[in-house]
Amino acid sequence: MDAFESFTITTQTEPRVDIFGLKSGDASSSQKPPLLLLHGFPQTHHIWHRVAPQLTEAYTVILIDLRGYGQSSKPDGVASYAKSAMARDCAAVMTQLGYHDDETPFFVCAHDRGARVAHKLCVDYHTRVRAAILLDICPTLAMYEATSFEFARAYFHWFLLIQPAPLPETMLLANPRKVAEAFMGGRPGGAGLRIFAPECWERYVAGLGDEATVHAMCDDYRAAATVDLDEARADIKEGRLIKCPLKVLWGQHGVIEKCFDAVKEWKQVSSKDVAVEGHSVDSGHYIPEQVPDVVVSEIKQFFAV
Repeated sequence: MDAFESFTITTQTEPRVDIFGLKSGDASSSQKPPLLLLHGFPQTHHIWHRVAPQLTEAYTVILIDLRGYGQSSKPDGVASYAKSAMARDCAAVMTQLGYHDDETPFFVCAHDRGARVAHKLCVDYHTRVRAAILLDICPTLAMYEATSFEFARAYFHWFLLIQPAPLPETMLLANPRKVAEAFMGGRPGGAGLRIFAPECWERYVAGLGDEATVHAMCDDYRAAATVDLDEARADIKEGRLIKCPLKVLWGQHGVIEKCFDAVKEWKQVSSKDVAVEGHSVDSGHYIPEQVPDVVVSEIKQFFAV
C-alpha cells in the first residue's frame, strides 16, 4: 500500500502499549473524513490490502494492528485484552492523529475480533464514532449465551483458546503453518487458501509461530470469555448501548448465517432510535479478503459523505 505511511503511537494509560499502524495521506487529507479499519484473528492490518487503497480518494484511512497482534505491543495478562482496553487503544490512536473530540468523529469498519473491539469503541466512545460497519460477528455475550452444538463445532477455537496456558499455546506453536492451513483454509464457504495473498498469508503464519503473539491471541479469547462478558452484562444493565448508525454484514456460508439473527442481536445492544441494518454477502468468514469490492461498495454507501 504505497500511498500509506506507517506510524507507532504509544498510549498514555498504564500499562503503556505501542500501537503500529498505517495512515493514508496527501494534500487534501485534512478535508477527508477519517475511517478506522480493524482486523481479526489470527491476522493483522494486512487483511485490508485489497480494500484500503480503494478508499483513499474519499477517506483518510487508518489501519492498525490491535494490541497483541502484528507489530503492536503484547502486554501480559488476560485483563490487558479486555475489549474496553483495546477500544481505548483505538481512541488513543485517533486522538494522537488529530481526531480528538466529538467535533472530529470517525467511521469504523471492523472484522472478527476487531469488530468486537469496535463494538466496545461504539459504546465507550459513542460521541466519537460517526457510524460503524461490523463484519461477520454477533455480540460476544449473545454468541456465548446461545451456544449450540452447531456453533460449538464451527467455533471450537472459542473454547480451545480460553483454556489455561500453556495448553492452547503449545498446540498452536507445535505446527503453525499446518494450524493456519487447516483452520483458515477449512472454514465453510471460504474458497480455501487462494483468497489470501501470499505475502499476507506468510504474515499470518509468522504470527502463529511467534510465542508472544500466540499467548496474546489466547489471552484475547480468554478475556472474551471472562471480563468481556462481565462488561457486556454491565453495559446492558446500565443502558450503555451503541448510539451510532450500524450496519452488519456476514458471510452467507458461515456460522452467523446458520446460528444467529444478526440484525436482531445487534438491535438488542443498540439504542432504540439507532438505525441498525444488515445482510449476508456471498462469502465465507474472511470477507475483506474474499469479497473486497463488496466491502468497498458497502463502505462508500453506508459512510456516504
